Amino acid sequence: MIRKSKATDGTAAGQVGIKKKSKVPGVMITQFIETLPEGKSHPDFTRKPIALTIQEGKFAFFKAIVIGDPTPTVTWSRNNGDVSDTSRYQSKYDSPSNEHTFEMPNVAPDQADTYKCFATNEYGQAMVTVVLNVIEVGFKKNKAQKQAADAIEGDFKTVLKRKSKVHPKSEQPEKKEGEMDPKFWELLLSADKKDYERICAEFGVTDYRWMLKKLNEMKKEREEEQAQFVKSLSNLRPIQVNADGTASFEIDMDLIEQSSSIFLYKDGEMIPYTKELGDKLKHSLKKIGKKYIFSMRDLMPEDAGLYQLDVEDVNMFSTDFKIPMVDFLVKIQEVKAKEREDAIFECVLSNPFAKILWFGKNMPLEQGDKYDIEVSEDKLIHRLLVKDCMVADKGIYCACAGIKSCSAWLVIEADKDAQKGKKTARKTTRAGGSGQDLQKIAKEQQAKLEKEKEERKEQMKASEEAAPPPAAPTDTPVVAGSAASKPRVVNEPTITGSHPPVVEATTTEPGITSGLSNIYALRGKSAELQVKMNIDSDGTWFKDGKQLNSGAGITITKDGNSHELRIKSCSDDSSGIYQFTSGEHSTQGKVTVGDVPEFDPDDLHKFSKPVIVRAGQNAAFKMPFPPQESLEVNWFKDGTELKDGGGVKIVRERNHSRLLFRDCLRIDTGEIKIQLKNPFGAIEATSKLIVLDRPGPPEGPVKTVETTSSIIEIKWNPPKDDGGSAVTNYIIERQQTGQSLWTKLGDVSADKTSFRDRNVTHGKKYNYRIYAENPEGISDALETAESITAGIMILAGPPGAPKVVSASKTCINLTWTPPEDDKGVPIIGYQVEKQKKDTNQWIPLNAVNEPIEDIKYAVKDITEGSEYEFRVTAINESGSGDPSPPSAMVCAKNPNMRPCFKDPEDFIVVRAGNSARIKICFEAEPPPQITWLKDDEKISAWINIINTEGTSQLVIPNSKRSDSAIYTIKAKNSVGEASFDIDLRVTDEPKVPGPVELEQTVHGKLVISWAPSPDQELDDRLYYMVSQHDSLNRVWKTIADRLFTNTYTASNILPGTEYHFRIYAKNDMGLSDPSPSPTWGTNINKVPVTSNGIISTEVSFERPPSILVPLKVHTPPKGYQLFMTCAVRGYPAPTVSWYLNDICINSDNNYYITNSFGVCSLYILRVRPKDSGEYKVVAVNSFGKAECSAKIFVRD
Repeated sequence: MIRKSKATDGTAAGQVGIKKKSKVPGVMITQFIETLPEGKSHPDFTRKPIALTIQEGKFAFFKAIVIGDPTPTVTWSRNNGDVSDTSRYQSKYDSPSNEHTFEMPNVAPDQADTYKCFATNEYGQAMVTVVLNVIEVGFKKNKAQKQAADAIEGDFKTVLKRKSKVHPKSEQPEKKEGEMDPKFWELLLSADKKDYERICAEFGVTDYRWMLKKLNEMKKEREEEQAQFVKSLSNLRPIQVNADGTASFEIDMDLIEQSSSIFLYKDGEMIPYTKELGDKLKHSLKKIGKKYIFSMRDLMPEDAGLYQLDVEDVNMFSTDFKIPMVDFLVKIQEVKAKEREDAIFECVLSNPFAKILWFGKNMPLEQGDKYDIEVSEDKLIHRLLVKDCMVADKGIYCACAGIKSCSAWLVIEADKDAQKGKKTARKTTRAGGSGQDLQKIAKEQQAKLEKEKEERKEQMKASEEAAPPPAAPTDTPVVAGSAASKPRVVNEPTITGSHPPVVEATTTEPGITSGLSNIYALRGKSAELQVKMNIDSDGTWFKDGKQLNSGAGITITKDGNSHELRIKSCSDDSSGIYQFTSGEHSTQGKVTVGDVPEFDPDDLHKFSKPVIVRAGQNAAFKMPFPPQESLEVNWFKDGTELKDGGGVKIVRERNHSRLLFRDCLRIDTGEIKIQLKNPFGAIEATSKLIVLDRPGPPEGPVKTVETTSSIIEIKWNPPKDDGGSAVTNYIIERQQTGQSLWTKLGDVSADKTSFRDRNVTHGKKYNYRIYAENPEGISDALETAESITAGIMILAGPPGAPKVVSASKTCINLTWTPPEDDKGVPIIGYQVEKQKKDTNQWIPLNAVNEPIEDIKYAVKDITEGSEYEFRVTAINESGSGDPSPPSAMVCAKNPNMRPCFKDPEDFIVVRAGNSARIKICFEAEPPPQITWLKDDEKISAWINIINTEGTSQLVIPNSKRSDSAIYTIKAKNSVGEASFDIDLRVTDEPKVPGPVELEQTVHGKLVISWAPSPDQELDDRLYYMVSQHDSLNRVWKTIADRLFTNTYTASNILPGTEYHFRIYAKNDMGLSDPSPSPTWGTNINKVPVTSNGIISTEVSFERPPSILVPLKVHTPPKGYQLFMTCAVRGYPAPTVSWYLNDICINSDNNYYITNSFGVCSLYILRVRPKDSGEYKVVAVNSFGKAECSAKIFVRD
């Protein structure tokens, strides 16, 4: 133990030590009297000292405030040292603040320790601990040399001072009579209540009441000690082996002071761990939040023992690590399972083991809906069943027995037959297994273990006969519960040791060498009790305190040192405590008489009948039995014990037991056995579970019996599992290679396992599927592993070597000649392969089932600048033949060519103020040098030129009229040069012409003149248009267009008719607003006509446009003429526009459009596919707008 302070920590003689809880965590309070006087109180801390880490040479101090009536006296101490040196330690008290201070001026490294502060008055004492850490400054040469010398000369164990209450084996003191091993109490203090019975049985403790009373007292004391350093303890997980081969235990611990020291022990000896001594150690202690995880790697048998975790000098957790001597005779193997199929891992152990640990993807696995964990009756065979495998279950699975482990992959193959988006049905098959006869291996191992056991017994017997042990002490009688009187345990392993030396007896005092033990005897059978002495001596037998003599069914005999009592026929009266006494020595044992469990014959007959259910249904077994005490009921399936969980439900009642299988699968079929077991023996009853299901797939592989040009005969084997019902027939399907369709060929009876396909084509390949069918359904398919060819394969000869027609950086065009010899089988197509220079791998450019039908091919899967060669293979019904010789090596690059321009525009009009963009595409190899000119001169710097691969653009931002010019692009490379001119017009809508004048110089003719538009001088492409309106037609019509002068002579001017004219300026951007003329020919002498003295009012004919006859839908054939008409009215006469797909086509020369007094017509001489679409007529005048539409569909 760590040395404690010399200050009084307990109670004085005659005082009562009552533990009290403080409001301040970490404070220990001891009250000296049971009842405090009124107004008085025991000491307590309202402010406790705080842990301190300080640099060497600084001023260190602790402060505390205490309360209590009367006022407590405060003292200080340290765990490993004295505080009486006033030059180093000073205690002070400040009465105004009620603070007690403990000061250490110029603190030194040797003052680092755990300090205790005591507050004491006549009613009690309060105590708190605090840690001081001192950081050393600089390197102390003398100190380092001294420490090195101590490490060499001294024992390392003195550095790691043992603090555990459990002593190492080398230091364990001699145990006194009746004294318990400290390990027993340490394990109980950290164990769950469910483990108490196991620990007591291990240490031979039978008085549970005394144990629980003592344990509660120790727990209370331990919790008070732990409260000094921790706020809470929880989630204590005992040590266990992990999937990665390490062992670990965990504890959630909330420390009051994070600087508190943590120690680890194994069997009472401190062990170093990585937190202090580096990452190469065997042991490590990691902290994650409040969780502390202790782990050790490279496990060996000597790692077994008691592991303890202490904080300072208080134990927090103890756990016992036991390593059984077991190994794997058969390890688990890799399993390949299909989706929705069950997978099984199997292993065989060298020694019986009740339960091994299973891990999946480093996660522990338990019995449940997903996993079944099975153990054989002899506990040697262990199985893990993974149900309903999905792709997510893929991974590494591990089995751990003690410190031994083995692992294997579970590979899940996706179900190719599953329909996309639909979940497939669960399969009844099971994948995996060891592939060995595990029952045989386990049986051989069991026989080997039995043989070793018998050999050990003989060795022990021989050693006992050779060297009888000394007599038992006279003052220690052998009683029930001692080692000599433990109940018999069947198949209990015996420790084999070396033969002890033969020693002659040196005493004549009688002693018992082999005593009595508790036995169970069958009613009506004989029973024997035997005692062996070390010398020939007499003895007396007793039953329940009464002396026994031979007679009345009891025979007592003596043969030298052996004394025997024989009960001829046991009855209930034979039960009792039997005792043998010889002098001062005695031994006793209990005899219990009873019967082996029995079944009622009727119930047994009923239970033995098989239970038959269909897959997916539940199956139930029930077995009644007479109520008995100490009766153990176990259920088995095919020799493997069943556990409650997953799809198995076991119900145990007082007079019967029931077994339920939920949602049975075909694999649940097997022998069901119930076992009743008590101390007198066991009895078993068997039944059978039969689950009817669709059969398993037929057994493969599919064998080809015969193949000719017209017949394919195949053969297979019946399924291993017929699903519980006889197979009625087989269904055969066929698929031609390269096609996706499966065709049913027919059925064959169950007694035939072959099929002859007569409808085949010579040279073609076929796949076959065979299904087995019974009354429950159709099995999964057995499919041929490889395609079967009808007849002998006839392959075409090699085609001619491919020739390169043209090559560019994106495409290489090839052509070749067909094979000279096609072997009489038509060629379906070709396969082209490429090989890159400096490589030896031919890469196909098309699949065999996607042949190229032509003898030419454009290869586009190439890399610019790389060199390739190509070869071609001819494909017929039998497959691909021999390849052709390779082509010449060709480089994927464009050929040298003179620059040429692709579809350039030579005239471009741009509205002034917008950006002007001239885009020219060209082809040239090598890439040319591009030059732009404006009117044969260099362009200005603010004009942008953008050159990319195959394209050059000239961009003028915010163009002006002055940018109008002839722009020339020149492209030049090593092969030649080319140029092209583009006329760029930057303009705007023209301004209105000037005033219009009319003059008649000749009868019937009228000279119209007007002032020019202001844009006439700026735009050489500006011209004029003249429109006329007369009082006869009342319609505006164009009488002159594209006039480059400012005068025009109108003819056919009639007298008495009123004329109006409009002059428009027109350029590439459109029309200007009109410049109207004065009215010509107005009759000003007209007088209004009167009727009957009433003046008639003027009638108005003005109205908005309307559609009288709409357009109709037409579906003309391609190349035929088309004539569309509609009727429009309105006054003034509306302007009519035609649209195709919302694009005006009035000025399109492909359409002949007329308007004769409101009858609007459109004529197409020969319709084209692009003439299809929606045609719309829009009529507009000053009073409104009207439209109609119809669709035209051009037929091929």
